[in-house]
Amino acid sequence: MSLKTVEVLSSSSHHIVMSRRRTQQTAPRQSVFTDMKLVLAGEPHAAQFALGSLPLRTENEEERDNELASYQKKITSQPGKKYFTMLLVLGTLFLGYIAIANDLKPIRIGSKAIDTLAFSFNLQKPFYVVVIDAGSTGSRVLAFSFHESILNGNLVLDNELFKEIKPGLSSFADKPEDAAKSLTILLNEAKAVIPQSEWPRTLLTMKATAGLRLLPEHKANGILEECRKLFQTSGFQIARNSISIMEGTDEGIFSWFTVNFLLDRFNSLSSQTTVAALDLGGGSTQVTFQPDGVQTKKLEKHVYSINVFNHNMSLYTHSYLGMGLMAARKAILTYDMNLEDTSLKVPTEIHSECINPIVSTEWSYQGRDYIVKGPTNGTYKLVKTQNFAGGDENKPIVRFAECLKIIEKYVGTLTEKPIGLKDHEVYAFSYYFERATEVALIDPFSGGMVQLNSFFKQAMETCDYPNTDQPFMCLDLTFIYVLLRDGFGLEPSTKLHLYKKINGHELSWALGAAFNVLQNGL
Repeated sequence: MSLKTVEVLSSSSHHIVMSRRRTQQTAPRQSVFTDMKLVLAGEPHAAQFALGSLPLRTENEEERDNELASYQKKITSQPGKKYFTMLLVLGTLFLGYIAIANDLKPIRIGSKAIDTLAFSFNLQKPFYVVVIDAGSTGSRVLAFSFHESILNGNLVLDNELFKEIKPGLSSFADKPEDAAKSLTILLNEAKAVIPQSEWPRTLLTMKATAGLRLLPEHKANGILEECRKLFQTSGFQIARNSISIMEGTDEGIFSWFTVNFLLDRFNSLSSQTTVAALDLGGGSTQVTFQPDGVQTKKLEKHVYSINVFNHNMSLYTHSYLGMGLMAARKAILTYDMNLEDTSLKVPTEIHSECINPIVSTEWSYQGRDYIVKGPTNGTYKLVKTQNFAGGDENKPIVRFAECLKIIEKYVGTLTEKPIGLKDHEVYAFSYYFERATEVALIDPFSGGMVQLNSFFKQAMETCDYPNTDQPFMCLDLTFIYVLLRDGFGLEPSTKLHLYKKINGHELSWALGAAFNVLQNGL
């Protein structure tokens, strides 16, 4: 399902309507969900609480109040009064606990506490959306829970479930029934966190990305059909169009929306406020950002008109199929090879300049098995021992210059580069984050910021040390550096914000897709 409209409200109660339209087309249509508001539970842009003026009191009302007060003094010893007092004390303590636990500022303690109390006493209607991300290397389920604020009707994002399995659906290209069965675990995980009474009105959508895009159409459709059959027995609410291959454009826009929403960047609508979102998947990679006027003209083929908070803006997004980490790895490993001459029944042996000569490992991608090795005429170099306590040792190394040439040639095939990306604050996630954590460039729990050149330095160091536990790390790090530098035009000094989560929520296109489903249905 292509992106039609996503509408939410920020802290300033402004509308955001996201419509995927080319810039040369007419202005985006408005959503019918004009009253829907969206905030994060516990975040600064959560529900606002306003006190109105109290009505004037008459003399008769004051006399009745005095009589009532006198009467209440006489019955303070009654059990009902004691219970009320106890409830009041407990409520006050509970409000204090909420304030401390959420580090709330005084101006919003009251509204947040009241909203939380109402939610705790089941005074607010819950909403659930289940999104299955059928990626090229694995499938993931994200089950989101929301509630509608009792104060102002804001739709508050409360929690999410995230679970992942491997391999991806494309690995079952010739066994579509097995592809669908692999998702049973994910469905059961979602059912475990959603009350059964809510299943009939819980929206379920599955979007497949580059893994299925790269398959022959009849094989991809066979997998999708088997998945529909499975989901029809799930108890969740589905529609035929809710199980489909997602366009790369939608993937980019949804990811960009997720990142900027979680960062609370929609309060101001300038291109200097929103951030660029870079998502590195297995089969493709997406680049999405808000260009300035000059950049918009140069990038107009991939620029879309977006109406955000009743303001028109232009959004650049481009999905580069084949530039995902696994797709690129395969292309680089098989550089100058003709795979049509090889059989699918037996593993294909590969010798690559980007693999250490000591390595011999098995690798599978898109239903084909490989035995990956370094070059037969390996190069050795005197290197320090791993703990740097001993003397130099003669170790096999990757010929970095040769590997770099191959990767530069492959990235050089990338066309329609994202002009002006370097002028924006960049948030990168998925494989960008994973590879950075695996070589200790950033903390795996909190994420962080590094300069692009850190990938280059780490790649050179990794390529100089044989590591059979991470046989592809030299290739992967080098590819990421060249892709960002040559393919996307970033400077070696460019700062990259690398995160897996923001405010406890996963960085992916799934959250944006969930909002889209809530606004527009399946």
